[in-house]
Amino acid sequence: MGLDDKAKNEFEDASGKAKESFGKATDNEKLEAEGKGDQLSAKAKKAGESVKGFAESAGDKVKDLFKKD
Repeated sequence: MGLDDKAKNEFEDASGKAKESFGKATDNEKLEAEGKGDQLSAKAKKAGESVKGFAESAGDKVKDLFKKD
């Protein structure tokens, strides 16, 4: 995941928190739910990228095991 993607995910998470807080403060359930949804979306993207990074790292280690010197 590039730095740009990480920044977008962090922004989505932060804006989701802000929406949720504003929704709670104004008794706007729709905005509160939308904020929670934004946060979940950002967390899912982060988790997916973590799994992808782990798989790539594991693949590199397996390749290293079979390399002939």
